[in-house]
Amino acid sequence: MSYPSPTSRSAAGTLLASTAALLSLGLVAPATAAAANGSGTATEKQAPHATTAVLDLDGAGRTPVIRGADRAYDTASIVKVDILAALLLEAQDAGRHLTAAERKLAEPMIRRSDNAAANTLWRAIGRAPGLAAANKRLGLTETTGGSGPRWGLTKTTAGDQIRLLRAVFDDAGTAKKGRGALDAQSRAYVRTLMNKVVPEQTWGVSAFPGSAAGQALKNGWLQRNTTGLWDVNSIGQVTVKGHRYLVAALSNGSASMSDGVSLVERAVRDAAA
Repeated sequence: MSYPSPTSRSAAGTLLASTAALLSLGLVAPATAAAANGSGTATEKQAPHATTAVLDLDGAGRTPVIRGADRAYDTASIVKVDILAALLLEAQDAGRHLTAAERKLAEPMIRRSDNAAANTLWRAIGRAPGLAAANKRLGLTETTGGSGPRWGLTKTTAGDQIRLLRAVFDDAGTAKKGRGALDAQSRAYVRTLMNKVVPEQTWGVSAFPGSAAGQALKNGWLQRNTTGLWDVNSIGQVTVKGHRYLVAALSNGSASMSDGVSLVERAVRDAAA
């Protein structure tokens, strides 16, 4: 799948709105408007880099195939899946469902990548310490929450994102009671939202060759203050010939968001080879 999508006008509007919100958090460079339409240039030389991890949920193994160095990347908005998982664990521990107010924030946070909703829920889970507590239960070992309000600067690896995706999509051995992992209802809720991402944000892991329609995914994009370069990431589940694949593609160093999307989609296609 190439970028921009057929809904490029809508995508551009969504990007500009998201970028403005990130600017208010100090997560993007001031010259965002030019970068958002692809005309920005990097202030430092840095080669773009990508890492992918793929796990066949219906295969015999449980170890993902990783291409590229499994080093830490900024999450940008893919951390919103982790934030929602942490919120759901808190609700499970209290023996309750999400409130209407929590759902009103969670749904746009995943479906439209709403940053204001993420800000509120990041505070609700206790920011980085709350994320760390949830991730310990979910089996993530290489993810560190961003400092203060900067959830987009959470660090993670492609391998750890597969662990997060397993917590959401892998039913085998994950249905625990008490202070365990996500229960079946929580997993279904996250899956439903990831299946309903707005069309202009369905690039990324959807480029996996042979994947059927209706993939569940979450993408993230972020221009760094220090370099003007872009972090662009995509995580999710795709189905190919009856097999469910968990896919994580993380990247940094792109001169524009569109370059980053192209890099991620090339990496996803290569990972399927």
